[in-house]
Amino acid sequence: MGIITIAIGDALLTSMWVFSMPLLKIFTSKIVGFLGAQTLPLATLMVSTVLVSILVMIFSFIGNVFGGASFNPAASMTFHVAGLKKNDSILSMAVRFPAQAAGGVAGVKAALGLIPAEYSNTLTGPSLKVDLHTGAVAEGLFTFGRSLALLLIMFKGPKNGWVKQWLVSLATAILVLTGSRFTGAPMNPASAFGWAYVNNRHNSWELYYVYWIGALFGATLGAWVFRFMVSLPLPPPTKQKKA
Repeated sequence: MGIITIAIGDALLTSMWVFSMPLLKIFTSKIVGFLGAQTLPLATLMVSTVLVSILVMIFSFIGNVFGGASFNPAASMTFHVAGLKKNDSILSMAVRFPAQAAGGVAGVKAALGLIPAEYSNTLTGPSLKVDLHTGAVAEGLFTFGRSLALLLIMFKGPKNGWVKQWLVSLATAILVLTGSRFTGAPMNPASAFGWAYVNNRHNSWELYYVYWIGALFGATLGAWVFRFMVSLPLPPPTKQKKA
């Protein structure tokens, strides 16, 4: 499929993903309450990771329909640098990233418009709780950890697809919990952009330095380390057609 089709899929998936995150918090709380497991320390973590795993498997199927669309620029960068997406290029990233950012804005606006006010506590985006440079390093490290875990689990982990996805969700949840004291650890530049846009912070250096540059650098580093660990050959340079 062409890059435009993939970019359309990127925007659609990102909007759906960002919209679903507040709903995930609501459903997790309802399920834990229904099970009477509020006092169990790991109940919320277990329920949320199962729900996220289901969502990701559904979104992965939709992404494949669009030729490999994704709801996270950091994940797109991870697979590109790791050489696992043969049709990707820097040019394609330049088209897909804005589409994913636009999807992030659409998802946040949909969530704010459709989710009842009584659940307003779930309608919050990431926020920087440390200084700018510490935040950029922290977001880079969290995204590095998630990208490396994603690649190792998906390509060197258990063969069962459900178990793989649950392990990725678990690793992501642990990083988010750890990062809540620093940047919120969205590890998704498009999601961060969506929340920054509706709060009129989309032109801030904080957004691009911490949540874009930091995250994409971490994703790139994670892919490089993965290549080194599994000794993947570098992809051949793209040949330019002569006019």
